[in-house]
Amino acid sequence: MAKLRTRKHKVVLSRSAGGDAGITFLLVILGVFMFLPMLYAIMQALKPLDELWMYPPRFYVMKPTLNNFRDLFILMNTSWVPFSRYIFNTVLISVMGTFGHLFLASLCAYAIAKVRFPGAKVMFKTVETSLMFHATVTAVCSFMIMSAFKMIDSIWAIVVPAWCSTLGLYLMKQFMDTNVPDTVLESSRLDGAGELRTFWIIAMPMVKPAWLTLIIYCFQGLWNAGASIYIYSEQWKSLNYAITQITAGGIKRAGASAASLVLMMAVPIIVFVVSQSNIIETMGSSGMKD
Repeated sequence: MAKLRTRKHKVVLSRSAGGDAGITFLLVILGVFMFLPMLYAIMQALKPLDELWMYPPRFYVMKPTLNNFRDLFILMNTSWVPFSRYIFNTVLISVMGTFGHLFLASLCAYAIAKVRFPGAKVMFKTVETSLMFHATVTAVCSFMIMSAFKMIDSIWAIVVPAWCSTLGLYLMKQFMDTNVPDTVLESSRLDGAGELRTFWIIAMPMVKPAWLTLIIYCFQGLWNAGASIYIYSEQWKSLNYAITQITAGGIKRAGASAASLVLMMAVPIIVFVVSQSNIIETMGSSGMKD
């Protein structure tokens, strides 16, 4: 039997050093290709206008400048609604929608997966069926519901549909089925813990990779939400809408538009990087056998 290699006194996989090098090289190549679009966006934001319209376009920048960011902030200050208001709206919508969706989806998934009650399977089949319908198909029905509940022209018209998204429920339910043993929950109940305490103290830490992934997906979608068909008042518009309107001034605002793209993608990338490290860590240590 081949002797297992060790690294810092820990046993590692029994593949060769050449295999490790090959896998590392392949991952580096794939990582570079995935990073190229972001790098290109940054290069575009640093180009002066004459380089932006150069043909054929060049990937790199010859005379980097921050004038595009300066022009963007000048345009921001000319808006009749304070630009801080757009930022506040976007942060409020993203945070409320993400954590509300996470809590409700996790709670419903726990009930369907681990609490036995009549109609649970039918309910989950309904959730699965709803995933086949795109939001565009149900836009008219959603508008009628929002209008009936007097949510039109308020942030609730975006936050409440985010809470009710069935994708998070599906993801959490599937993860709880495979990663939350029934015996652990039964032990908690025998010790006198109620269902809510068992859900929060036992189940949620065991599905940390799932809800971290859900945070990334939901936050990114809400942060990049543009103009909504439910919101008409300027003071409730999102940051994405404001930047789109500011930079929609033709060729002379192409630099500011490139700079706005970098600013808009910076926050979701930071959230993804921070959460991804936790996902990788918990994926490697959260396995349990029933």
